[in-house]
Amino acid sequence: MKALIQRVKRASVEVDSHIVGRIDHGLLALVGVEKHDDATSVEKLLHKLLHYRVFSDAEGKMNHNLQQAKGGLLLVSQFTLAADTRKGLRPSFSSAAPPAQGEALFDLLVAQARTAWPNVATGEFGAAMQVALINDGPVTFLLES
Repeated sequence: MKALIQRVKRASVEVDSHIVGRIDHGLLALVGVEKHDDATSVEKLLHKLLHYRVFSDAEGKMNHNLQQAKGGLLLVSQFTLAADTRKGLRPSFSSAAPPAQGEALFDLLVAQARTAWPNVATGEFGAAMQVALINDGPVTFLLES
C-alpha cells in the first residue's frame, strides 16, 4: 500500500457537491492499493500514518506524530497511486489491485483507523471526488508499507 500524506491546516472531500469528509489540522492521506497488498500491509501503513513524525514540536522540529498533534486523519482512496510511471508517457496500472480487493483493503484501513484514532474522515471509494486542502508547510511524504 502507498499513501501520499500531506500535513494540512484543513482538508475536505466532496462527492456530487456534498462534503463527505472533512478535517481541520492533521493529515490528508491519498491511499493506493496494489495487487500484493494484504491485511499486514494495512497494519503497517496505519502504524506509519499514526506515528510518522511530521508535526512540529515547541522548537519547530518535526518530532510529533498525528496523535501527539491531536490532528485529524482524512483517508481518500486513489487508484492512480498504484500506477507504474517508469516507462513511456502513459501510466500502467498493471500493479494496481482489482477494485474489489482495493475496496476491501481500503475499508479495512478505515475501520482499523477509526478503532485506533477518534478523528478519522474519508472520501468515497471509487467515486469522482474533489479534494480541497490547505497544505501546511508544504509538507508531503510518500509512505509505503
